[in-house]
Amino acid sequence: MASLPSVAVNGNLKLDQEFRKHPTSFLPSERSTNVSYQKSHTVTTLNGSSEPKSLDFREALSMIREGENVESTYYVPVLQQCIDKNSASEAKIVHAHIIKTGAHQDLFVSTFLVNVYAKCGNMENARKVFDNLPKRNVISWTSLMTGYVHSSQPEVAIHVFQEMLEAGAYPTNYTLGIVLNACSSLQSVNLGKQLHAYSIKYQIDFDTSIGNSLCSLYSKCGSLESAVKAFKKIEEKNVISWTATISACGDNGEAVRGLKFFTEMLFEGIEPNEYTLTSVLSLCCLMLSLDVGTQVHSLSIKLGYELNLPIRNSIMYLYLKCGLINEARELFNGMGAISLVTWNAMIAGQAQIMDLAEDDLSAYQSGTEALNIFLKLNRSGLKPDLFTFSSILTICSGLVALQQGEQIHAQTIKSGFLSDRVVGTALVNMYNKCGSIEKASKAFVEMSTRTLISWTTMIAGFAQHGKTQQALQLFEDMRIAGVRPNQVTFVSVLSACSQAGMVNEALGFFEMMKKDYRIKPVLDHFACLIDMYVRLGRLEEAFALVKKMDPAPNEFIWSILVAGCRSHGNFELGFYAAEKLLELKPKDTETYVLLLNMYLSAGRWKDVSKVRKMMKEEKLGKLRDWSWISIKDKVFSFKPNDKSHPYSADTHKFVESLIDQVKSLGYESLESLEVIDEDEEQTLSYTAYHSERLAIAFGLLNAPNAAPIRVVKSLIMCRDCHNFVKFLSTLTGREIVIRDSKRLHKFVNGTCSCGDFGGHL
Repeated sequence: MASLPSVAVNGNLKLDQEFRKHPTSFLPSERSTNVSYQKSHTVTTLNGSSEPKSLDFREALSMIREGENVESTYYVPVLQQCIDKNSASEAKIVHAHIIKTGAHQDLFVSTFLVNVYAKCGNMENARKVFDNLPKRNVISWTSLMTGYVHSSQPEVAIHVFQEMLEAGAYPTNYTLGIVLNACSSLQSVNLGKQLHAYSIKYQIDFDTSIGNSLCSLYSKCGSLESAVKAFKKIEEKNVISWTATISACGDNGEAVRGLKFFTEMLFEGIEPNEYTLTSVLSLCCLMLSLDVGTQVHSLSIKLGYELNLPIRNSIMYLYLKCGLINEARELFNGMGAISLVTWNAMIAGQAQIMDLAEDDLSAYQSGTEALNIFLKLNRSGLKPDLFTFSSILTICSGLVALQQGEQIHAQTIKSGFLSDRVVGTALVNMYNKCGSIEKASKAFVEMSTRTLISWTTMIAGFAQHGKTQQALQLFEDMRIAGVRPNQVTFVSVLSACSQAGMVNEALGFFEMMKKDYRIKPVLDHFACLIDMYVRLGRLEEAFALVKKMDPAPNEFIWSILVAGCRSHGNFELGFYAAEKLLELKPKDTETYVLLLNMYLSAGRWKDVSKVRKMMKEEKLGKLRDWSWISIKDKVFSFKPNDKSHPYSADTHKFVESLIDQVKSLGYESLESLEVIDEDEEQTLSYTAYHSERLAIAFGLLNAPNAAPIRVVKSLIMCRDCHNFVKFLSTLTGREIVIRDSKRLHKFVNGTCSCGDFGGHL
């Protein structure tokens, strides 16, 4: 951004004089403008008195259209009504008559006309009137700048400001506030600092409008401390000042500090408005602070905002984020007029609950509820927007709900939102998570513009589906396109190398990340390298990397090592890794089961008894193995050995038949025992009727011929089931997709996209 011209800092005396002429709020309201105008522009009536005459808008407009002579006095209230009605077309009629009568030579009328066009959003005409002004003053310059800012043209507003300075005019506090707002829109902190210095030099940085604008600017540019300093400098803080500072804290991740400012504001006797309350409720959402949120809810009712829709939306979203689904639904159902923001809040809230759910079954229930809400939204007559589509596509991703996702895809095309980058990226992610890499790739190619997130999402999709070469080629394409990769991008690249066992390439990308892009490795990067070594059976190298890692390995890394050691028969290293895993997750049932199954594989029965005793002493919850499948928009769920299911007899019989058939292809059932939950205690059972087998069998019986089978499973797939499904995909010629608690498995013609790592578990 260009620096301020030298003329802006050379005329100290003239600027001081200009400030003496204009009060702190130099641009008065339209009402006071009309009064001051009428005092200086009076009309002599028939009785000789000099009083301004008032006409009804329609009457005055009718006179103007009929070409009658109208005193310049009458134009201001008529033009004011054009502003009130936001009618640029009627303003043009008045403008034509102004030119016809020669009233455009009146500086005040012409300046006011600039303001009218600007407020009606017709900046082309505003600029034409401005260029033809007989004389320009600070009010006309500021009116034009304000119009450009409100019309989302901040660059033009700043250019006009520079024109003003070069023309020898000097800004007032209100002018500077408008230009600072333009800087905020552009996040141009450098120019903002120059304006800040300008206000300090002429000792007006204490002004309320300037302080508010500075606070907003620094907040949007990520400088919270500067925003707070600007706020504290304000001598007369109003509710806008406090609200701007509270919002700044929220925008910069300082929710607690924002609540402290809110408390100070109340002690100062400043009454919050609806914007203050919604900002504070947003802070409560960030902190998941239900106690403070309910107090703010009570305060909003006390202040008369009980029916205020933005506040009700914020409260409802807080309840959803805190898990109070019934309370949020009650608030939602009690709303008379439901806006699209309300619908979006409900859908986004359900998505949030999915992310925070303790188990996949709860997540599934929240996702299903979100789909039902989306259906009701469509029936309400309101049209979803880009926020709706991005949220609901994310939910389809979590549910592996491909059919619903495809329907939403069609709706985005029809509504025109497919061109939005956020919606396009969400669509790519949905197809990836649902196992349809071909459709994901097609959606990515059809995106008109791509962001870093778009590129990274597609690279991750190729990696998850075992398409290493495509992932690495797309990474190179991204770099050629000038898009700088981030931490997440390199996780996807390293994951692709891991699945293909490309050690040299993986280490090369790891070094590129550190040296070329100055990105410090995080746990996910090390997890990819360790996963690669484990797949190749190079356990010593995996453990050597663990020892020199910074930061220390997390539970995911230790679980990879446990699975790898079990698969490759190195039980001593496996037990060491399992102990480390238990230190990090001492109450996790799945971790104990992983350790227990490893002892079972080693035939160490004393240790089996010891672990089972520990599980009882820790009073661990039951290991809930659930799987579900969606067929014709209906969802069917299964648990191991489920005899209560209405289709259980046919499904169990079909599973037995499938086992017999795949044995002819070379499948051998593992004789080792697996842990499942049955009754109140953990018991041992064979794997024949694990939940995913029942769900797949049900899908084969009921889904259309040749249709892919898509199943979600709450736990990690066991080795035997992974092996079974590989053979089953060959037998049936079907594509079978299973999303377990750790990764996506796409089985096609006897191979799995995970690179057979599922066979280690």
